[in-house]
Amino acid sequence: MAIIMDGKKLSKTIREKIAKETEILKIKYGKTPKLAVIVIGNDPAGESYVAGKEKACRNVGIESVVYHKEETVSQAEMLELIGELNSDDEINGILLQMPVPRHLNKDELVDKISPQKDVDGFTPENVANLTNSRPAMVPCTPLGIMELLEAYEINPEGKRCVVIGRSQIVGKPVASLLLAKNGTVTICHSKTKDLPAVAREADILVAATGKPKMVDDTFIKEGAAVIDVGISRVDGQLTGDVDFDKVEKKAGYITPVPGGVGPMTVACLLENTLLCFKRMQNENGN
Repeated sequence: MAIIMDGKKLSKTIREKIAKETEILKIKYGKTPKLAVIVIGNDPAGESYVAGKEKACRNVGIESVVYHKEETVSQAEMLELIGELNSDDEINGILLQMPVPRHLNKDELVDKISPQKDVDGFTPENVANLTNSRPAMVPCTPLGIMELLEAYEINPEGKRCVVIGRSQIVGKPVASLLLAKNGTVTICHSKTKDLPAVAREADILVAATGKPKMVDDTFIKEGAAVIDVGISRVDGQLTGDVDFDKVEKKAGYITPVPGGVGPMTVACLLENTLLCFKRMQNENGN
């Protein structure tokens, strides 16, 4: 049976550390990190997610302010808002809640965010820096995956690493991070031939497809570390990309859904916001 990689427990430790550091910085500078969250429209799931982020910020002493825009907001209005937040020295991080309405140019909006305030790590400058192993704001979910691997002493160096999914949010950045740790990395996608066979080569398998229970035991090498990024609701239950019951019997390590990567994503958002604050105060040289 696989060892369960408890993201909920690790994220709690990370949040406690952030709370202590935030309190120290508040004493030193007389202010705390401040995150701006931009929400467009009235999607109930998105609003619930944002509320969770607000609570997480509040619990560690980070201030968050939500800018709620109507579904019909124009591209020009959005660019103006992001420009104002870029110029506001009291704002340390900017998060644009995805997805945005179809009439908006998402890429142009992301490109407008200052790389120094880009807590999601999605701007071209941060993407380029990450790809070239330079200091960068790292997307929250890939960062959480790497911190989970580190916590469980799973070193990618010299290991076969397979990432299923090639999104800019998870697949590509986590591949860059694994490569930077000297893993031998393969990215798979919908056009990959004999996907289970490729996946079975992995010592570390990251599943980020958004297809519930797609990865079963036929994808798994005995003793592999399996990171399940997916989260879907099936018959009222939260379900990952991995068929947990089947894979747990074969893997060496596995993340649960919920309670695995999800809590780490939120914890890393807090870490990134704190990092943006520290850089703006010249707390470190990175």
